[in-house]
Amino acid sequence: MPSNKKLHVDKKHHTQINKPAVSRKENSVGLVGTQYFSFAEPPEVLQLQSGLKLGPVTLAYETYGSLNADKSNAVLVCHALSGDAHAAGVHKDDGEAGWWNELIGPGKALDTDIYFILCSNVIGGCKGSTGPSSINPETGKPYALDFPLITIADMVEAERHLVDSFGIEKLLCVIGGSMGGMQVLQWASAYPDRLLAAIPIATALKHSPQQIALNEVIRQSIMADPAWRKGFYYEYGQPEKGLAVARMIGHITFMSDQSMEEKFSRKLKNDNLSFQFTDDFEVEGYLRYRGYNFVKRFDANSYLYITKALDYFDLSGDLFMPQTKKTNIRFLVISFKSDWLYPSYQSQEIVRLLKRKHAYTTYFDLTSTYGHDAFLIEIDDETRLIRNFLANINQ
Repeated sequence: MPSNKKLHVDKKHHTQINKPAVSRKENSVGLVGTQYFSFAEPPEVLQLQSGLKLGPVTLAYETYGSLNADKSNAVLVCHALSGDAHAAGVHKDDGEAGWWNELIGPGKALDTDIYFILCSNVIGGCKGSTGPSSINPETGKPYALDFPLITIADMVEAERHLVDSFGIEKLLCVIGGSMGGMQVLQWASAYPDRLLAAIPIATALKHSPQQIALNEVIRQSIMADPAWRKGFYYEYGQPEKGLAVARMIGHITFMSDQSMEEKFSRKLKNDNLSFQFTDDFEVEGYLRYRGYNFVKRFDANSYLYITKALDYFDLSGDLFMPQTKKTNIRFLVISFKSDWLYPSYQSQEIVRLLKRKHAYTTYFDLTSTYGHDAFLIEIDDETRLIRNFLANINQ
């Protein structure tokens, strides 16, 4: 069960009193640790888009680099569906490298010798932030399905409280891929005066019927597992089979036909077919490994809540920056030709909408064979684009 460690909070200003000073030595390279920020202590609860309220709220986060004197060099990194706050460095607790480690650090695209990087685990998650596996203060037990449904807008509102706690009035940039890209768009729409630049990668203004359908199959695979117990499984254990199948489905959508052909083709695990329902092919064994490894690190209910938040997201048409005819935010939009989960046409819809808002917009549709996973893999191309883009922002 994820930690919900609390820190002393100035409730009036939502600022963390005992937040340690950011150290370049600790956070730019080498070992890093997760920190925790708590806010919305009742009666100052977090108002959700559904009309429900949530509090107290804890966000797990990490920082890399140093915040400059006028706090103008902050870059917020937003993670994808199964990501977390550990975006870079080597975590001191488990020795794992961050999920975007090759993009964040000295001399990298998000250069920690220049920028202060902040990344938090979203609400609804299970890696230290408040979510369905967190303790409900009213019952003393995990929320389970008593946790309110959350949206991308709710995630961004919680992130806004964290950004405020550092005294940052305007972010230099918000960047993220997939669900992280949706958060980027939500930041630009909800707080257009609080960021100079935005980099949404491999994302969309809204889910298509196909994307919603895929997520519904994923959710149904979890809920069909008898061990799910209608979400109240915490004292019994995870619905491992259902969650593993859900991840297998998801992982197929992250890859492309070409990348699967190059990686697996029709290779057999052994020399001969077994003529049984076993994992004869290497691709079968790979999916089983990914699925059953996933259940060790992720909460099934969080998977349900976050996929639902993705499906609810909609900033199409007049919903994006509804009060703004023109924006000064600079955008770099990136998509990948082999991505069939978030195909290039969805990024092009973002670009067309930005053009109608007279936004300074740069768009690249990169060639890659890796499918949706390309935003985590095509580091060289992303580094070139992001580095040049950030260098040209007028601070």
